[in-house]
This record gives sequence, structure tokens and C-alpha cells, in this order.
Amino acid sequence: MHEHDVLVIGGGGAGLRAAIAAHEEGADVAIVTKLHPVRSHTGAAEGGINAAIRDGDSWDLHAYDTMKGSDYLGDAPAIETLAQDSPGETVQLEHWGMPFSREDDGRVSQRPFGGLSFPRTTYAGAETGHHLLHTMYEQVVKRGIQVYDEWYVSRLAVTDEDDPSDRQCHGVVAYDIKTGQIEGFKARNGVILATGGLGQVYDHTTNAVANTGDGAAMAYRAGAPLEDMEFIQFHPTTLPSTGVLISEGVRGEGGILYNAEGERFMFEYGYANNAGELASRDVVSRAELTEINEGRGVDDEYVYLDMRHLGEERITDRLENILHLARDFEGVDGLEEPMPVKPGQHYAMGGVETNEHGQTCIDGLYAAGECACVSVHGSNRLGGNALPELIVFGARAGRHAAGTDLGEPEIATGKADEFETEDNLDTPVEPGAVADGGEDESAVADGGERTDGSRVSSDPRSDGGETAVASADDVVRRAVENERTRVEYLIEKDEGIQQAELREKLQKSMTQNVNVFRNEEGLKQALEDIREVREAYQDVYVDDPSRTFNTDLIHTIEMQNLIDLAEAITLGALARDEFRGAHWRQEHQERKDDEWLKHTMLAWDDGTPDLYYKPVILDGEEKTYEPKVRSY
Repeated sequence: MHEHDVLVIGGGGAGLRAAIAAHEEGADVAIVTKLHPVRSHTGAAEGGINAAIRDGDSWDLHAYDTMKGSDYLGDAPAIETLAQDSPGETVQLEHWGMPFSREDDGRVSQRPFGGLSFPRTTYAGAETGHHLLHTMYEQVVKRGIQVYDEWYVSRLAVTDEDDPSDRQCHGVVAYDIKTGQIEGFKARNGVILATGGLGQVYDHTTNAVANTGDGAAMAYRAGAPLEDMEFIQFHPTTLPSTGVLISEGVRGEGGILYNAEGERFMFEYGYANNAGELASRDVVSRAELTEINEGRGVDDEYVYLDMRHLGEERITDRLENILHLARDFEGVDGLEEPMPVKPGQHYAMGGVETNEHGQTCIDGLYAAGECACVSVHGSNRLGGNALPELIVFGARAGRHAAGTDLGEPEIATGKADEFETEDNLDTPVEPGAVADGGEDESAVADGGERTDGSRVSSDPRSDGGETAVASADDVVRRAVENERTRVEYLIEKDEGIQQAELREKLQKSMTQNVNVFRNEEGLKQALEDIREVREAYQDVYVDDPSRTFNTDLIHTIEMQNLIDLAEAITLGALARDEFRGAHWRQEHQERKDDEWLKHTMLAWDDGTPDLYYKPVILDGEEKTYEPKVRSY
């Protein structure tokens, strides 16, 4: 058994920053990651880091823009923490050697981004995330922080008290991809989940193949609630053939969107009369799809993004990577012709419920980055706010897990008695039937039955709640035993269904039914499809019998996470009968502040989704944010 003070799960932006912060506080910290850190998906971030570092700008303007962008579903303490801490974290990156783009006078460059009242997006060409990863990984190496590279964490080691708020997380179980060994990792102080997004729930996404929502799903099954999962961001500019991202920096530099008729539709059709292409992402994505659906799209599939007028010198200086992407994936020369773009799944605003310190309701379990929901982004994230979230809340989680007192948090975690509960979800089947996957509700999507008829439990707690464990070591050992049993079953089973078939069905249904435009019929169809996939998953098996570099096994385990998160997204989307931010409902075309100024919460409840709500916090440090009509 490996043992450290703090375990960071994931080696992307949030994970690296958390590890550095914990180490600086004197903790023995280790990173456990299924990818080498510099291959993490943070490296695909192109746009930049929002930080109020110029004269004329201020953190409170950044906070207001973020709250407005969230459509007033963000929590003020989290938003103000982001805005206040981002300048210092950005300067720290510069001191560590981050190669930010600069103006002729030597100042760090900043560009306009959608939804911002000031050009505060700090960037490094169109490869900001790539440089961010390398800068922080260098600091990890410099400090001698242990990195368990290509270890896939598949289970949390959590105690089994009935109330999740009484549980403790003592570590994780991980599969060594290189050797096939399954081993336990004990955390003396805390486990920080920094596992990134869940884009593989969809089949057209900017996310990497590795983005399967592992941390969020594991925390959910361990008892930590998921928050606002229905809010999925669809980026307006992705390449049609692959989903590869075309940075918002193109529009920030002055790129223009045209429809098939050559019209600059953001203005000509009144989607955003003031901001145009620099409206927030949800507004631009809906505008593009409306153009396509009304017959003004190119080949009924996409629109054009044109940057030719910016000139070769400016493009190659600030957006050179975009030229390579357009040429390599679409055969388009961005200097000579416009690029085809369409909306694609990009980001999850929701995630594991945390407070400003990264704490979940489970003692010793933290989350930071895209897998977490503080909530900074509410129902819609502004471009340029993802990277500061990684470094701000990654650092805070690392410090707190290492034992530093950050004060009393203003955001509460866990279910309180006064919270509103959804007793009767309007779904095509009862929620339990959607989620149970068999007779034993603690074994949802677990790989099926053993030959003796018993279940191979995926429950992260000791043994399904039957007995209390004596020590932290026992909790970790029991989790290792359970995971070894599950993996042996999956590999030794020689018939059934392959995960790839189920993944394709799930992704197609989510892309068709839980996309930018949503309606009740489609959401109910998605839940039916998810139920069928979940039931079929009980008969899943791994065709590859090898013990090393078994990607079939990894994808099969990941599939469980995709099922659970797809269901969480869809249940929240069906329950929220209003139009707010990225969540558009055909039957409900207005924002309903009287009814829906609240967070959608989903608890595992032994495999039956428990939907409830908690209030949004609009009271900030010096002001209360009053919901207003959101226009650009």
C-alpha cells in the first residue's frame, strides 16, 4: 500500500496546482494520474486566463461579468474568490516562467473575450493550456513531488456510515496500466479529485477520449452530491469533422461569423446587437444552430468563421495554432478562406458539490477544476474562466488538504433538512428503475453477476454498508479487494456485450436528445436509452485477457462513469423546466427566478437518484447581485 499525506487524482491544471500548493504547505503529496501530466486535457485549452491586472479593470468587474454570465446561478462567495485570487495566481505563473504573449511595451497581453466588459483574458498565443501544463509540471519536478504516471484510479476508499456527511475518505484504488497490478493508496490528510471533464458522454465533443468524468462519478457513488449537472456548455466554434476546438481567441481578435448567405447573423438577425460574436457562448451556440435549422447553414451543418481580414502577421503572431488545426483537420487555409465551425460539447458547469476550499461533504475528500462545482460558472461559463478556476481552486484545495486554515467557508456542502426535495420526477420510468440496474441497488452498472449469482459491487464503501471498518488501512484494503474481484470478473467473463457498442448508443442518444436545444420528449427518450444501456452493461465483459496496457478494461470501467453522469445530466435537465444559461427548454422559454433560482442537486442514495435543491448565494462581500435581464 502506498501512503502519502495528500493524494491528488489527476495531473492536469487543477491537479498540478493542488499538488504544488500542498507541497508548499509541507505535506508529503503525490499525484496519481491515468495520463502523463503534460498529456492532460488542460493542454487543449487555447484561449486564456481571465485576470483583472490592468488599470481600469478590477476584480469586482470580473465578478459581475461572471455572475451575469452564469445567468445568476453562480454562488457569490465562489465567484468573488475566483476574481480576487486570479490576478495573484496569474502573476505567480509568470514568475514560474509561463511564456505569456506580450505587448511592445513589455506588458502581458490581454484580449477581449465573450461576455467580458474589459479585455482581461491573458494568453500565450493560442496554446495557453499547453504552456500552463508545462510551466506547472516543471514546478512539480523541481519540488520532487511523486507522480504515479499511468495509474488509473477506479475506486475511492470511503467509510460506510449511513449519512454521507459522516463518512471519511481514506484513499483510492488504482490500476497500474503498465503492469496490471491493482493497489491501494492511503491518504493521511486528504484526497483531491482533479480528473477533469465528462465530454465522452457525447459523440461530438472538444474533449479528449480520456475525459470520462471519473472523479465526479466516483464521488457521486461515494455519497458526495452532484450539483447543476444539466448545464453543459456547447462551444460555438468546433471543427465539424472532429470536434476539435477553435479558440474563442479568434473572435476575441476580431473574427467574424457568417452564414451561408454571407450575412453576419449575430447582428443582422438580432442575436446580440451589441456584442455580436463576443456574446457569451450559450448565446452564440444557439444563434448558430438556429441559422442551420432555418436553412441558412452551410451544407445544413455549419457556419463560417472568418479571420482573413486580421492579416497574416497578426494571425501568425497570436493564432498560429488555429491555422494548423484548420489545415490539418479540415483542409482549410485560414489565411485564404473562412473556417467551417459548429457547436460541440465543451464543458460541464456542474460537478461534485464543493465549498470555496474544495471540500465535499465527505471528510477528507476534495474536488477542484471541471470535475467540481463550487459554483463559479452557474448555468454558463464565460470563456477564459476555466483556467483561473483550475489554479485558484486547485491551490486552495491543496492548501486546505495539507492542513492550512483558510477560515470558515461560506458555502455549505451536504444535504440539509430544509432543502427542497423533488418527490416525483416526471420521467418515463421511476427514477429507481432508471438507476437500479438489477436487484442489488448498490451494484449499479457494476459488470454483472458472478457465477454464484451474487453481485460484483462497485460501491466504494467497505462492503455495501453491512459492517463498520476498524481503521483507515482496513477501508483501503477492503476497497482494493472489491476492485480486484470486479476486475477479475470482467476479464475472466468470456461472453456478453462489449462496452464500445454501449458507448456508441449512449453518446448518440445524448447528442441527439440532450444537446443545445432540449424538449421533454427528447429528454425522456434519453432516459429510456440510458436505462437500456445500464441494463445491458450488467452483461458487459472485457475481450482482452491481458494484464498490461489493457485499454479495453479501462474503457469498460469508464463506461460505468459515463452511464451515471449521463443520467445525472438528463434527470436535471428534465426537472428544470425553465430557460437559463446553457439550458434551453422548448416548452419553457423564460427564466423563472421565482421558481428556479436554486441549484439542482443529485445524491446517489444507494443507486436511486435523490433529486433536491439548495438556494443560490447572491450575497457577496460588499453587494448583493440582483438578477437582471441578460443581454449582450
